[in-house]
Amino acid sequence: MLVFVDESGDSGLKIETGSSRFFTIGLVVFEDPNEGVACDQRIELLKHELGWNSSSEFHFRRNSDRVRETFLRAVAPYNFFYYGFVINKDPKRLYGDGFKDKSAFYKFACGLLFENARDRLVGATVVIDQSGNTEFRKQLATYLRRRMNDAQYRIGKVKMQRSESNNLLQLADYVASIVNRSVTNQEMESNAFRRLIAHREIRVQVWPTENPGPIPVKGTRR
Repeated sequence: MLVFVDESGDSGLKIETGSSRFFTIGLVVFEDPNEGVACDQRIELLKHELGWNSSSEFHFRRNSDRVRETFLRAVAPYNFFYYGFVINKDPKRLYGDGFKDKSAFYKFACGLLFENARDRLVGATVVIDQSGNTEFRKQLATYLRRRMNDAQYRIGKVKMQRSESNNLLQLADYVASIVNRSVTNQEMESNAFRRLIAHREIRVQVWPTENPGPIPVKGTRR
């Protein structure tokens, strides 16, 4: 089992001064490693079809809509699935020192996402984007290595790789980004990319739910 993880957005709460409204983690799973190899090869071939060189990187935020659609249509036939976890950082819903602490914020997000996918992670090799957010990467690796020693569902390995050298991390970037974009803007066109791989979606959880009332989070335990 191969698992690839990336994030979109940030942990900042000052939305009015530039922080993202949502923080999203995307988790891509290939139950059959051979299917992962095939998808990786298809992405590599697509670079050549676009006239790119092998060192070029698919990155949702930097790519044009034409490239985005082409990429998603190319990977859609391959047998992977994905989970998403989205934190709505509306200050009216969240309060408490925990959300002001990056370690607590990322640990909370990582924990809930992997709990949602826990039954699919036994023995998995998990690859994290080495070029991503440093604090997020640190908290995710710590969480996963703790789970490696959990008798209930032992994760196999945790690896750090740079996304520019790993096509399937680029797929995880796309998943996190299209989920983030679709919840940020509910307009029809904002969901168009997500619909292209909707048949690969297992669960996307937006937290907090729409139930009334603020959600407290405690600070990090030292």
